[in-house]
Amino acid sequence: MPYGTLECCVDSVESAVIAAENGATRLELCASLVTGGLTPSLALFQEVRQRVKIPIHVLLRPRFGDFLYSEGEFAVLRGEVCLFREAGADGLVLGMLTPDGALDEPRMASLIALADGLRITLHRAFDMCADPFAALAAARRLGVRTILTSGQQNRCTQGLPLLRQLLEAAGDDPEILIAGGVNAAVIRTFCEQLGAVHFHLSGKAVVESGMQWRNPSVSMGAAGLSEYAIWRTDPAAVREASKAFHDMRIIHKMKTKI
Repeated sequence: MPYGTLECCVDSVESAVIAAENGATRLELCASLVTGGLTPSLALFQEVRQRVKIPIHVLLRPRFGDFLYSEGEFAVLRGEVCLFREAGADGLVLGMLTPDGALDEPRMASLIALADGLRITLHRAFDMCADPFAALAAARRLGVRTILTSGQQNRCTQGLPLLRQLLEAAGDDPEILIAGGVNAAVIRTFCEQLGAVHFHLSGKAVVESGMQWRNPSVSMGAAGLSEYAIWRTDPAAVREASKAFHDMRIIHKMKTKI
């Protein structure tokens, strides 16, 4: 199995191709990255699957906001697990909480059973839970392979103390996939200071729309979001992160030979 992970979160065909061509080892595919990511369409998954060769993990999140889901939303999640399993996803990224901030183990177990052996990542619902170590133990009971986390802070650099504890507590079961402001410098620092080997980034940059005619009187989304600013993966950011990641792998191999 390859040493470490450099996962890139993407929400378009263009970003997926850029990430794969510039050194990502895996994709997390979503829609609406600007709102933290939602479940992508099947058509988006299928188009990305045709264009890239690296593994694709699909985010399952039915709406923006918290991770306390209604019966209807849970039914949608069950359907999406089956949909993307049958479509050929390499893994699924999911999670849900109870009102008191614990992992909703019965519901997650139901989704994981439907996934029928697909690799499962617990997404950043983990960062919203009340007790990260109780959630870690629950994830292990559920057979979750990976926990995506920034250390319960907006940025992983702020969450470094908790991430250090989580890496020590988890070992390789489950993997701790570090997110939240990851870039080449973070990869180098976290590798050296924590021995971290699994990283998740979006590497996003704002691309100006090609629209020449623009109506300033209409907003199609949330206030403050420009209709003419497109989030897209920056090839330079992924290349730099990939270089840092591969340098880290070389250092690890040298250490293991000593």
